[in-house]
Amino acid sequence: MTCTRTEARSPSRGQSRGLSRSWEERRTRSRGRKLAFGLFGILGAVLIMAGPATAQEITPDALMAMVEDNTALLASLWLIVAGCLVFLMQAGFALVEAGLTRGKNIGNIMAKNLADMAIGALAFWAVGFGFAFGSDGGSLIGTDNFFLSGMSESFLGGGDVLATPSFFFFQVVFAATAVTIASGAMAERTRFPAYLAFSAVMTGFIYPVVVHSFWHGDGLLSDLAIGDARFSDFAGSSIVHSAGGWAALMGAIFLGPRIGKYGPDGAPRAIPGHNVGFVVVGVFILWFGWFGFNAGSELAMDEAVAHLIVTTLLAASAGVFGAAVVIWRKTGAMGVSMAGNGALAGLVSITAGTGALSFTGSVIVGFIGGVIVVYSVLFIEKRGVDDPVGAVSVHGVCGVWGTLAVGLFATVDDAFLGRADAGLFYGGGFEQLAVQAIGVTLIAAWVLGTSAILFAVIKRTIGLRVSPEEEFDGLDLAEHGSPGYGLESLSMG
Repeated sequence: MTCTRTEARSPSRGQSRGLSRSWEERRTRSRGRKLAFGLFGILGAVLIMAGPATAQEITPDALMAMVEDNTALLASLWLIVAGCLVFLMQAGFALVEAGLTRGKNIGNIMAKNLADMAIGALAFWAVGFGFAFGSDGGSLIGTDNFFLSGMSESFLGGGDVLATPSFFFFQVVFAATAVTIASGAMAERTRFPAYLAFSAVMTGFIYPVVVHSFWHGDGLLSDLAIGDARFSDFAGSSIVHSAGGWAALMGAIFLGPRIGKYGPDGAPRAIPGHNVGFVVVGVFILWFGWFGFNAGSELAMDEAVAHLIVTTLLAASAGVFGAAVVIWRKTGAMGVSMAGNGALAGLVSITAGTGALSFTGSVIVGFIGGVIVVYSVLFIEKRGVDDPVGAVSVHGVCGVWGTLAVGLFATVDDAFLGRADAGLFYGGGFEQLAVQAIGVTLIAAWVLGTSAILFAVIKRTIGLRVSPEEEFDGLDLAEHGSPGYGLESLSMG
């Protein structure tokens, strides 16, 4: 008898009703599959390494304990590997932002991305992880696990991988991603101390509240549902990317546009980036890291990982094509930077539905994401919001699209949905689309509101924007004391 992926991954519809869509549940609902992988590994080791006498001494209980330990080891190793891939995305973000902006600010951009990882790791270790995954605080926010207190150093002997440093590592690189998104929208005019303050609060509080609300079993919105339709954001189109995108929007609004971005008549002017090579290399690094971002969210190395990787690949490829077609038709030339943003738009768009969509669905969703990002960039620019890298469009707008797309195209139960064929186009009705819309609205309201308060406080205290003279000279000189390029240093005497 053959078994479809849906049948292997989830219980029946009746069994799945009422289940919370938390990280703990995602692991539990695929437990049998992971135990099977562990069992095969243990049996193979026994057959190869053990003699007849030794094999006879292995009791069923001992064998099951070995299977449990082997399964936990594989899960922990995969989380570490996937987390390393996501960690590398910081380099991709830095290169994309640097390439799309001017050379006089490259040092500042690199410093911001470096700070995002350093401050993000410390803030998430100190309080962010506890706010996100602490279990004692009820529905809105956690109040334990601060400084990783109570976290086990070992998951063997019946322990839980979700209570180990490997899970923290995988989560902290997600938090750093959420804050780095805003860096590009705030580029070329933000005071460095102001950005450091934003980075700490975003990773330590604003983002963790979103995570706890949706991804923790006790979260306020972890059971968000309309009938059988339950909110699903598998790897974070909205929980991670839109959260970062909405913070980016508030940062760009509070900062105002760069000097020279708009003419006397209010029409936007192009401020070209200085290195398209950086942009393309950065996109490829992000694309590579995204395989860890989406597939790592399975929390186990099992047969579902291949599906997650392929949907990620196809959506990004379709996003390049969608953005390239639109920009070519509008300008008569294939803009390389916009095509690169198309890849990122496709990646963001598939992140929510990477486990729920078919391969064909991922191509459709990625292509539409690539189309959306072009029109969104142009629309936001015309409204007076200066976003040098298109972060709001790529992550905020396409994050919303990707989350809503689950309500249209979901056909596989991703361990959040609790049912197959939940999408409108597969007979699931409008309920799934409606609950997805509610989820993205709540995330937007929280992040827009809290980040607006944060930027207002920063603006009135330590100051948010550099002076016009400092902006003209470049933030490398104003904020860090030296230019980012040696040739510029020589030319300036």
